[in-house]
Amino acid sequence: MKIIMLGAPGAGKGTQAKMISEKYDLPHVSTGDIFRANIKNGTELGKKAKAFMDAGQLVPDELTVDLLLDRISKEDCKNGYILDGFPRTIPQAECLEKALNARGEAIDFAIDVEVPDENIVKRMGGRRACVSCGATYHVVNVPPKKEGICDKCGSDLILRDDDKPETVQKRLEVYHAQTKPLIDFYGAKGVLKEFDGTQEMSKVFADIVQVLGA
Repeated sequence: MKIIMLGAPGAGKGTQAKMISEKYDLPHVSTGDIFRANIKNGTELGKKAKAFMDAGQLVPDELTVDLLLDRISKEDCKNGYILDGFPRTIPQAECLEKALNARGEAIDFAIDVEVPDENIVKRMGGRRACVSCGATYHVVNVPPKKEGICDKCGSDLILRDDDKPETVQKRLEVYHAQTKPLIDFYGAKGVLKEFDGTQEMSKVFADIVQVLGA
């Protein structure tokens, strides 16, 4: 089962990907992790990616797909995988489709977790992170025992720049411009499945399982 996760930043797709990964024993493949692993291990593809990153440039789609194909060729991906964070644009989706077709493969499900922008701004604005150990909380959903203080190490909790309303709004604008068209792309392929991400996490997951099969 080959799955792509779609949805705006903060929609909860990473959480759902983790839960799907655990239930179906499928690796959760994130392009960020692939880049880091290849650069750390000094692979040929990693060196190429690092050269672009060091120059402050985006890694070209073809190279990203090559890194991705290398990852999904590993033994743990033989029964499928969950792609999180890629593709982000139509050219990337086309590049990936072409590469998978050459292997006689295709994406089975594109899972879109839908949450309105205002909910995301509110949701992310409530996140808090520990300055010392990195533990994360949410003022409403997962509050610390003592306001502003980390349960684990007693350090201060902060609202990260990434989670500030103005930053979130900018990220959402980029998402709508670049990534939202993927919903139509995968809809036309007949593999798109849309879910209401404003529900409880467990309910969203139950809905996804209903589609994927028990």
